[in-house]
Amino acid sequence: MNPAPHTLAQVEALVSQAAAALANREPAKAGALAEQAMRLQPDHAAAQHLTGRALLELNQLGPALDHLRQAASLDSSNAEYLTHLARALARARRLGEALQVANIASARPPTAAETPLLLGMTYMDCNVHERANIAFRRAVAMAPQHPLCHFNLGVTLAFTGDIDQAEASFDTCLALQPDFWPAYGLRSRLRRQTAARNHVAQLQALLHEHATNDEAQMHLHMALGKECEDLGEFGDAFAHFTRGKAARSHHRRYDSTQDSALVDALIRAFPEPRPHTQGYGSDEPIFIVGMPRSGTTLVERIISSHPQVHSAGELTNFPWAVKQLSEARQAPLLSAAVVDGARNVDLELLGLRYIDGTRPQTACKPRFIDKLPHNFLHAGFIAHALPKATIICLRRNPMDTCLSNFRELFQENSAFHGYSFDLLDIGRFYIQFERMMAHWRRVLPGRILEIDYETLVAEQEASTRRLLDFCGLPWHEACLHFERNPSAVATASTVQAREPIHRNAVRRWEKYGELLAPLEQLLNDAGIATRD
Repeated sequence: MNPAPHTLAQVEALVSQAAAALANREPAKAGALAEQAMRLQPDHAAAQHLTGRALLELNQLGPALDHLRQAASLDSSNAEYLTHLARALARARRLGEALQVANIASARPPTAAETPLLLGMTYMDCNVHERANIAFRRAVAMAPQHPLCHFNLGVTLAFTGDIDQAEASFDTCLALQPDFWPAYGLRSRLRRQTAARNHVAQLQALLHEHATNDEAQMHLHMALGKECEDLGEFGDAFAHFTRGKAARSHHRRYDSTQDSALVDALIRAFPEPRPHTQGYGSDEPIFIVGMPRSGTTLVERIISSHPQVHSAGELTNFPWAVKQLSEARQAPLLSAAVVDGARNVDLELLGLRYIDGTRPQTACKPRFIDKLPHNFLHAGFIAHALPKATIICLRRNPMDTCLSNFRELFQENSAFHGYSFDLLDIGRFYIQFERMMAHWRRVLPGRILEIDYETLVAEQEASTRRLLDFCGLPWHEACLHFERNPSAVATASTVQAREPIHRNAVRRWEKYGELLAPLEQLLNDAGIATRD
């Protein structure tokens, strides 16, 4: 039976009020109003949708998904409903489902620029950057005065190799909103700055103008550090990197002892060598691990140039699968508590959960690459949960590795890069990396191929043959010409990955001289050699 006319009018009024409350960032009020509308008319798609969005804002992910699914089911032609469902699925780390729903949403005509904008962000979460680029282009066409649309388009243009257009998009974003601080650093990293063409004067003026804004100081100093380094002004570059990383130090809660405790827990979990007989038998994954900024992207580009290999990007699926099966689900993603809680995990289920979680992105070719550098911590779980998987670890000169982490501005809220905001914290994390890898060599003999970045760039063909042989892949000439690989590169190395192999980054640290002496002393005191 259809609701009475007066009831319909009441429902529409409640839905309108709920939408206004959500727009005013009052999710609790919006949810209450939308729930009143649902009680009057349970099959009202907009009421279901607004309830789901309000619950999502209140971090009630499970119930939010239920209502968003119901809304999309009631009105499957609505691009907005489908897009918000896809975003919620991505937030729940159900990336396969998120991608499927996003693909359906992309075929529906959007009614507002927010819809393709959110759709593009969902595609980025799913590591499908070419589709994200298309969505952001649509968003820009619908809202040419929206700075976020131009910013996100610039990001995906950089990932897909259109550097000139990426720079133009960042310029447009900043013209529309000069305090869109992240755009300055990304723009500076698109190319090598020169004396004739750089942004140094503009960045210095902005630093002075926004001296009390710590977010501005962080991004502007990091951009200036990159540009000063390009200009050969290494003392100034180091000073800017130091100030940029320290600008928001009061927001940090990093404690290096937690990384030491995490490695202790992993050593306890895998104390001795043991047979690899309990896991899931897929031979699809190729894990590329190591310290960030150590050459992992270069190896990924080499191997993914092989026609039998798909690059799935930096997936967090394996750490999340470990946590979901752990007895410590409320603990931080990378923590001793999660490792201790997962010591008796069903290894076959862990491997299956991981493989299933990568679908459908990884089903297109016989092999796929997971290039999350911090999976070096999970190598014990990987080796036993996926006994046929390939694990490759990159190594690079410790000083170059730590400096490169210091030069890069990782996400502040990242679960993986908390150490990266202080040079000596980076050194302490590197010490734990060395300790972890020494343990894996002992308890996983022959299971991990360790390859030096310096050897790779000096002996490209021999190193490439060694990589392919370890992966069980036949030789293919395309792997020597990885710079021609057209697929997206969604890492800090997005520009370098499209250049032929070179030695420009080898021994870069020596240009900084005594400025890095405290770091070198820290590493040497830990028994880590820093010079050849």
